[in-house]
Amino acid sequence: MAVTVTVTVDMDLCQNHGQCVFAAPDVFRLDDDGRLAYVAAPDAALRDEVEDAADVCPLQAIRVGG
Repeated sequence: MAVTVTVTVDMDLCQNHGQCVFAAPDVFRLDDDGRLAYVAAPDAALRDEVEDAADVCPLQAIRVGG
């Protein structure tokens, strides 16, 4: 059975603080306009980083599944 990770960000909640970018830079980034961009199905090896990013989000806009 393959281990998968899914990431969902509630963009209505997200205010582009960027804390997730520091916690998981391979998954989250701020684009040229300062808006959050992310990988919705990152490598399973990044799960710990993604969970850390969800934990540090000040608005709890990040959900991790899989």
